[in-house]
Amino acid sequence: MISGQSLLASVALAALAATPGLAQMKTLDGKPPIIIGHRGAPGYLPDHTLEGYRKAIELGVDFIEPDLVATKDGVLIARHEPMLGGTTDVATKPEFANRKRKVKVDGVETEDFFAFDFTLAEIKTLRAVQPLKERDQAHNGKFQIPTFQEVIDLAKAESARTGRTIGVYPETKHPTLHAALGLPLEDRLVEQLKAAGWTEKNAPVIIQSFETANLKYLRGKTNVRLVQLVDADDVDKDGKVVLAAPYDRPYDFVVTGDKRTFADLVTPEGLKEIRTYADGVGPWKVYILAGRQEIGADGKPKDLNGDGKIDEQDRVLNPATDVVKNAHAAGLFVHTWTFRSEPRRLASNFKGDPAAEYKTFFALGVDGLFSDHPDHAVKAR
Repeated sequence: MISGQSLLASVALAALAATPGLAQMKTLDGKPPIIIGHRGAPGYLPDHTLEGYRKAIELGVDFIEPDLVATKDGVLIARHEPMLGGTTDVATKPEFANRKRKVKVDGVETEDFFAFDFTLAEIKTLRAVQPLKERDQAHNGKFQIPTFQEVIDLAKAESARTGRTIGVYPETKHPTLHAALGLPLEDRLVEQLKAAGWTEKNAPVIIQSFETANLKYLRGKTNVRLVQLVDADDVDKDGKVVLAAPYDRPYDFVVTGDKRTFADLVTPEGLKEIRTYADGVGPWKVYILAGRQEIGADGKPKDLNGDGKIDEQDRVLNPATDVVKNAHAAGLFVHTWTFRSEPRRLASNFKGDPAAEYKTFFALGVDGLFSDHPDHAVKAR
């Protein structure tokens, strides 16, 4: 079979046979890991729509995740980025043709339509689209872009209807950029959470960010749980994390001249520092478990499944890192991302079965994870 797998036998084999009890014992609090509907349920419906969030709840998630950006008139809405071109039908609206412009987003000049150039009333004339062409496009143009308040209202209504608590897991997107535009996100977010009665650590809300300064600011404004996200640019042929701008470090580090990278945040020392202002850490899953390519005699990656393409299915898992163990030692819970069920996104060890990937990460003790196909995650748990 594939060479070099002996090192991961203890992880892969034990994980595939992992029981929920084992996973529960390895989480920070001993409870089952939580499932977060990543942007709703985008494996089935367009990202960040009330319909998508409702679908995620129907599929059994514990939390729904709205990424937050601000409109021109200061309203928080749910979009993955302030750029609207890829996730809405804005480009088909002649009345907005002159809104397309270039803006530096985290140091990268980006040409697009930006949410902060539109009022909420204008945003409400747009409709969401599925950004990934491999996924169902049948729902494009049907659903509105929701406000954060609408997401809160949905979570509360569904909690009452189902008799189980549905949490909200907002992410502040590009907080440095929003602050520079005079549209800071943090106080608006805290104000809405306060109005919802969500101010304490046991509230059904967790705030996340890839930047650090805004989390430290939020720590002084609210007692709800905070999570430091940890990004990277790519993974190399050996399964090592690649750091390249703008995904090499929190953007507030760039602005202040801090030379540390995202990788520095998940060292034992970095995790201890995160614990001074946050309750959890949200690393890209490759920081926990990544796969390497098998390189042939010709110096090229081997096409392990013989489909004529090189993707995740042609990678072999490396041994797991100590990130989860070290985070738990620092008192941080670990919520990792993003899990997707398309076969091309699954390492060869999982044999096209998303449940095998979920069970592997549960066995490693993650406290929660973000999924595009949350029903698969719930079933595997």
